[in-house]
Amino acid sequence: MSESRRRVEYLLRCSKPSLESFELSRLNQIANLRKEFRSLVEAWIEAEVEARLARWVLEHRCGEESEQGLIVFPETRSLAPVLRHAKLTPRPCFPTNRRAANAGLRCAT
Repeated sequence: MSESRRRVEYLLRCSKPSLESFELSRLNQIANLRKEFRSLVEAWIEAEVEARLARWVLEHRCGEESEQGLIVFPETRSLAPVLRHAKLTPRPCFPTNRRAANAGLRCAT
């Protein structure tokens, strides 16, 4: 007899209070798993964005290192107003084009 069939038979023989208790315990387990899943997805998205940002910086590095070891980007001043007004959010889905795939970001609408 399969395990799932045994569980069904057990549930069919349970009293109403036992079934209610079983249901509540499963709903609690579902809620806990959902929280854990959400946390994992958020960590995955954050790591993905950081990796793609590092790749973008590597591909678009146009400055040279200063004496302090900092990278100087000449175009940063011209991009500041655009970046300040853009609402960038991590993209948790598959990108629809190559540019979006490389950036890992999209403008929020």
